[in-house]
Amino acid sequence: MAAPPPNTLRLALRREDTRALLVVQRSLGRDTVVASARALSHFGEHAAGWLLIGAVATIRCKAPQRREWATATGSVFLAHAAAVIVKRIVRRPRPQDLRVRVLVKTPSRLSFPSAHVTSTTAAAVSYGRLLRPGAASVILPAVAVSMGISRMVLGVHFPTDVAAAAALGLTVAKWHRVQRRETVIG
Repeated sequence: MAAPPPNTLRLALRREDTRALLVVQRSLGRDTVVASARALSHFGEHAAGWLLIGAVATIRCKAPQRREWATATGSVFLAHAAAVIVKRIVRRPRPQDLRVRVLVKTPSRLSFPSAHVTSTTAAAVSYGRLLRPGAASVILPAVAVSMGISRMVLGVHFPTDVAAAAALGLTVAKWHRVQRRETVIG
């Protein structure tokens, strides 16, 4: 038995992605959630909020940690850049189903992966390891998950955009840390 044509698989994925996106919007589309999602969206635009936090921490921390914070901030920047590059290669359009409520403006029409989620995941991983254990170890991952949910609540990303973005952010953050460590040691 032959595999279905690629367009059939793509359409089936789009249909299921849209169905899941609509469930998220119906379940969480309350005004307070939408307002919070918009605030997160503005904070995460072009990774600006995360880069600002990293820059301030790099400047304000004691010398021994300065290199670590600079590396972590670099991971966030690289993760955002990687997401933009992948978006331009894949060129997947944002949700277009008329039932999806688009509740925020976007800088492009491209959807896969979510740059907001990619940079937020990289920040959670990279900054999280530099903070004292405790609240930060819970808050940063929760913010990353919230960013992913917010992109769906706002109707600008499919669930697969969010999942791929989380994987990309994690991968870039881990890879960059290893590369920096090898450069310093080697």
